[in-house]
Amino acid sequence: MKLKRVVTLTISLALIMTIGFGCATTQKEAALPKVEKAKDWRFHDIVDVAFVKQHVTVPMSEDVMLIDSRPKRKKYDKGHIPMAVSIPDSQFEKMVDKLPQDKNTLLIFYCEGLKCPLSHKSAWKAEKLGYTSVKVFAKGFPEWIKAGNYPSVSENWVKKQIDNKADLVLIDSRPKRKKYDKGHVPTAISIPDSQFAKLKDQLPQDKAKLLVFYCEGFKCPLSHKSAKKAIGLGYTNVKVFSAGYPAWKAVAGTAAVASAPTQIKAGKEEGSIDVETFKKIMKENPKSIYLVDVRDLDEFAAGAFKTAVNIPSDKLEDEIKTFSSDKAIVFVCATGARSGEAFYMVQDLRPELKKVYYVEAEITYNKDGSYKIVEPK
Repeated sequence: MKLKRVVTLTISLALIMTIGFGCATTQKEAALPKVEKAKDWRFHDIVDVAFVKQHVTVPMSEDVMLIDSRPKRKKYDKGHIPMAVSIPDSQFEKMVDKLPQDKNTLLIFYCEGLKCPLSHKSAWKAEKLGYTSVKVFAKGFPEWIKAGNYPSVSENWVKKQIDNKADLVLIDSRPKRKKYDKGHVPTAISIPDSQFAKLKDQLPQDKAKLLVFYCEGFKCPLSHKSAKKAIGLGYTNVKVFSAGYPAWKAVAGTAAVASAPTQIKAGKEEGSIDVETFKKIMKENPKSIYLVDVRDLDEFAAGAFKTAVNIPSDKLEDEIKTFSSDKAIVFVCATGARSGEAFYMVQDLRPELKKVYYVEAEITYNKDGSYKIVEPK
């Protein structure tokens, strides 16, 4: 009887251990697919920022397409890798027609970094459609910026900044007479890339100021070349509106046209500009002249004309050689003394420049850009 109980107990214990072990095994095996599933979204072909950069060219090669898988309005419009097209993963099926017809085209997808699955998901979908050369830049847009590269912005973002009167400098890198004068994005100043070295003093002194360059669209390299030059000068907040003026016309429907310059009337003193004429220019078309404030840096910082560049009189001699004859040059200071001196300096050093003037008046400048001009009696 005892033997029977022992046998029965042994069998029972064995069954319990078997069942327990089986349950444990089942739970462990059930957990494994979850771990594997967590990795399933990661694409099998990952590239780094150097690989991406070598393929970002202007114009972009027809053999490559760079695709931003992030939401368009929230992410792409505000900043993306230049030359990338927007195909949000959530809209992938609806936008398949934007992919190239050639299934051998190199497709590089990216999104918002290592924790972002969107580019991976889109890459899997593209591969399923039959594309044979699909890559994912897994570190994405944050890594592009971290590596010291400038971003591109969309026409919608540019329009929003203009509508909101944002604090930025919009720069048209196209030839002035051939392109800019015939039509440009409102508020943009003209600094043709070919004249960048001569006109760079039109850029703000504040190297942290937001600069946005544009030209004639995705096939135009001028804005990208100018952006790199600005970065080389130390500007730290540079963007490129890669789609450029053609995209602006499509989204805005209107464009600014350069106004005909006001006929300049000479003042009473030699080299001076008629004060009323100067006031009219500053009110109606201030960008039609090259306005140079020759006061000291601290004076200029305390208040100045919004379109003026600051070249203190003691540094002017070295800069005069860079002056262009494209616009009339007008010097200003606080009383007419230093600006008059600047006029005569140009006469001595660059007599070939004929359209040079100074303002003979007392000018009071305010921090907000407003001013008061009092002509001497």
